[in-house]
Amino acid sequence: MLEELDMILIMTVEPGFGGQEFLDLTLPKIRRARAAIDASGLEIKLQVDGGITEETIWRAAEAGADVFVAGSAVYGADDPADAIDRLRAAAGR
Repeated sequence: MLEELDMILIMTVEPGFGGQEFLDLTLPKIRRARAAIDASGLEIKLQVDGGITEETIWRAAEAGADVFVAGSAVYGADDPADAIDRLRAAAGR
């Protein structure tokens, strides 16, 4: 089925509302998805959504995510553009 996909989204919080903490128990799922994508040889993005902050983004990136949804960390910041720059730096991007 991977050949039908452009992107895979893994929720890293319980879906429902913003501001939740990142769930480390999702890291093995991210790793498994990255391994499957890499083994397929296809260009599929792996996106994570939920609890993404400067303190958590590096763990998701290390596990294999390459697209990050960061709501509260950006929109709750005094300077959203600076928050994005800090997130990119923390992710190694």
